[in-house]
Amino acid sequence: MSRLKRVYMEITNRCNLRCSFCPGTRRPPRDMTAGEFALLAGRARPYADYFYLHVMGEPLLHPELGEILEICAGLDAKVCLTTNGVLLPGQQETLLPASALYKCSVSLHSMEGNGAGELTGYLQSVWDFAVQAAGRGIICALRLWNMGGADRRNREILDFLAERTGVHPLTCPQPRRGSWRLGEQLYLEQAERFDWPDLTAPESGTAFCRALRDQIAVLADGTAVPCCLDHEGDIPLGNLFCQTLPEILDSPRARALYEGFSRRQPSEALCRRCGYATRFGM
Repeated sequence: MSRLKRVYMEITNRCNLRCSFCPGTRRPPRDMTAGEFALLAGRARPYADYFYLHVMGEPLLHPELGEILEICAGLDAKVCLTTNGVLLPGQQETLLPASALYKCSVSLHSMEGNGAGELTGYLQSVWDFAVQAAGRGIICALRLWNMGGADRRNREILDFLAERTGVHPLTCPQPRRGSWRLGEQLYLEQAERFDWPDLTAPESGTAFCRALRDQIAVLADGTAVPCCLDHEGDIPLGNLFCQTLPEILDSPRARALYEGFSRRQPSEALCRRCGYATRFGM
């Protein structure tokens, strides 16, 4: 099998927030133990260099996050974290020294989704972490993936960042990939809202996706699914606890999905209802 770019490992499906734009999950709450993670990561590592520690859930909630990062370091894997940022102050001592931590993405738009009132304290704590992390060589991406909504709150966030960096997306030229460089290893990413795939939604016109070409996701119970947007595990391809990754990717359902995208005819109903995949425009 060809190598993937990344494997999403859902170390927990629990979250400390309930954002309006996030579908959440009806699956039972579960944390992947450090021992379980070590088993699954060892099976996935030969096929990908990057581990993304989320599908659903807030990874900073995990009680064994430090051990998991040490396991990744032992495997020489690069870790990418996506967090809402609320718990960053309490996890700095775990995250900053972690040699495996390659990138930390903070979803600033989570404050919009929760209708939070006080914003400055949250932004300051995120900024303090981001500056320290970037100084250690960790890429920090501050995300506003909600263009087309929450304009007043977004303006407050952009003004806050502009005061500290001199970079304001409303006055600076639009970069090619929607990412503004705020400093060394420090970026602001803006993108439009997207609709999560849902079996009850109308078809979106999706014809192609990078699922199983660039990525695969493993849920907290070991279930392998095509990508990080299958939040309910609607397309189970196998289970990494009892199968190898090549066996999972060679399953009839996985092969049909891969070949369907190659023909621009998605085989899965969920994929045909994905708003994110329409970004590929293929």
